[in-house]
Amino acid sequence: MSTDEEKQKLLSSALIAAGIVVILWVVKAIEAAFGISLVSFGIQPLTAEGLKGIIFSPLIHGSMAHLISNSVPFFLLAAALFYYYRTHAWTIFLLSWLVTGFWTWIFARGSSYHIGASGVVYALATFHFVSGIIRKEPKLIAFTLLVTFLYGSFVWGIFPDFALKERISWESHLMGMIAGLVLAFTYRSIGPQRKVYEWPEEEDEDESNDQDNNSPQNTFTINYTPKEQSPDKD
Repeated sequence: MSTDEEKQKLLSSALIAAGIVVILWVVKAIEAAFGISLVSFGIQPLTAEGLKGIIFSPLIHGSMAHLISNSVPFFLLAAALFYYYRTHAWTIFLLSWLVTGFWTWIFARGSSYHIGASGVVYALATFHFVSGIIRKEPKLIAFTLLVTFLYGSFVWGIFPDFALKERISWESHLMGMIAGLVLAFTYRSIGPQRKVYEWPEEEDEDESNDQDNNSPQNTFTINYTPKEQSPDKD
């Protein structure tokens, strides 16, 4: 792939990710402009009403701080997904979105609404990280570690004590992590793979020498033509 094609691929991946993030911000802007709350479109566990949250909950955020904290890792992880896994990116993205939401709807308890894109963030981050380990691809692992560093509470977000203190949905985080793990193994044969270098086998030196010595080019004979003797003189 040429440099121009590589730049075009990177740009298009970033634009797709940015477009999705813009949708999150538009939803928040609508809430602010009309003075409404769309929290009821979140996931309410094990209720028929809460099923719509499987689709809509990642679009809804409780505050600007909540939205900002999700926007940066969401953008980076989505852009990487569309860059590295071009042909299957939308399938992996939608499955991360829907499977995380559905499992949260089944697993979570209580009457609270679960909102925010952090479950999808966990799914994508885990997908990239585990995919890097499976493929032994250092670039993928390094990228996800960078996002984890930027998204400081990533690991702690799956523990109930920390999540309840911070008023975040540890259930959606955990379900997202599991969904990303399953998807990484499911799609382990697609996307970037570790490069395997093959070196030509060297011939045994002695064998090579023997072959050279026995080759027709190095075999020659010398024919001697006897000189005719002159008669003896008296």
